[in-house]
Amino acid sequence: MSIDFKPSYWEKIREIYGLWWVGKLDRPIIPVILEGKDPGRCEPDAPLITQANCNDLTVDSQDIVDRIDYELSKYKYLGDAFPFYNLDCFGPGVIAAFLGADLDNSTGRVWFHPKKILPISEIHFEYNPDNIWLNRIKDICATAMNRWQGQVLLGMPDIGGPMDILSVFRPADNLLLDLYDYPEEVNRLVWELHDLWHRFFNEINDVLMPVNPGYSNWSQLYCDKPSYVLQCDFSYMISPAMFNEFVKPELIASSRKLPHTMYHLDGIGQLNHLDSLLEIEELDAVQWVPGEGKPNQSEWPEVYRKIYMSGKGIQLFNGIKCLDEVAAQIGSYKGILHMPIGGDVSQETEYRRMLEKYGI
Repeated sequence: MSIDFKPSYWEKIREIYGLWWVGKLDRPIIPVILEGKDPGRCEPDAPLITQANCNDLTVDSQDIVDRIDYELSKYKYLGDAFPFYNLDCFGPGVIAAFLGADLDNSTGRVWFHPKKILPISEIHFEYNPDNIWLNRIKDICATAMNRWQGQVLLGMPDIGGPMDILSVFRPADNLLLDLYDYPEEVNRLVWELHDLWHRFFNEINDVLMPVNPGYSNWSQLYCDKPSYVLQCDFSYMISPAMFNEFVKPELIASSRKLPHTMYHLDGIGQLNHLDSLLEIEELDAVQWVPGEGKPNQSEWPEVYRKIYMSGKGIQLFNGIKCLDEVAAQIGSYKGILHMPIGGDVSQETEYRRMLEKYGI
């Protein structure tokens, strides 16, 4: 294959990320992916699968994976980087489509809509083994495992979180009122979705494993054990008391079922829940996303000090300067992981020197 990554390199990745997950890595994790390498082959005819074209079921899974392989062949992987492809092309919270919501990508991005908005007491979620989107994803996963034989890590699709999935079927205005009017029904559905979430997670992983060299998702965070980035974007709109009643118990349960988890803390409205989140012993890390138009990650020192003092890891994505600033704020590089940093292969020497400064 023309992908620039030897299967033997996975041992180093497993070791480094394994230390990070348990808080024993004293340096930051910095993956660097450089574009511009000669792929050594012609560009395939099939388009790269994206949210804009994921509904085209006429493209064979072999052609989809071949095009992904071509794209990955254009990169060099430095530092803590590894060849990875993220199946978020089916949209955020694709479990909604597994459960019968319409997948709408008419705007170029995927959104999910219920076929009909039902009263919350009439909603019942059931597993459907013949769901077209579930089987499409499983087919691509099986094809990828056969093609790459463990050289490339294929990430779990963006399956979302139970409350966010529920908000597809009971759009936000309705669900907010349901918290007051029908709390028992909300909790019933959250736990129905919890069970289905883990069923879908395990079923897709059964296709990926044991060939896949590890576990990852849209966060691009590697783990050698089952893991996921948990989320509840809906919690932006609710009080700490409601978060503790309707969201936190499910997060605790999922963090206990999965060996390693990170929480996607998205937007300033979720900062009210940070203290409660950090009380979840089994939760390993937090990814703080300030939100559109807000100061970047390095300008929230009080947030990172809280996360660091709780003993949990930190994921950043605003660049090396941001990484250095956050490390200065908490007094250590320990526990910090940066999402992959991109560049051009012509800058390889520059990036290698940068990595050397961090002992990488």
